[in-house]
Amino acid sequence: MVLLQRMRIFGSALVIAAYFITLHLDVVTGVIVHLTAMSISVPYFIKSRAWDVVIMMMFLMTIGSGRLITAAIS
Repeated sequence: MVLLQRMRIFGSALVIAAYFITLHLDVVTGVIVHLTAMSISVPYFIKSRAWDVVIMMMFLMTIGSGRLITAAIS
């Protein structure tokens, strides 16, 4: 469980970094960092059975993936 907690903390820090990158640098890079952060954090919430958070994160990851696909097409 200690590893999962560290992953969650690191994922939370990456979410903050992704927000900064998206606003001030590059949207696509920010989305990639955000998807990475969510992927790192999801196992903790699955293990702790926080299904509402898992569903929300999956929803946000779907939105981010759509943004990446849109960026790849244009």
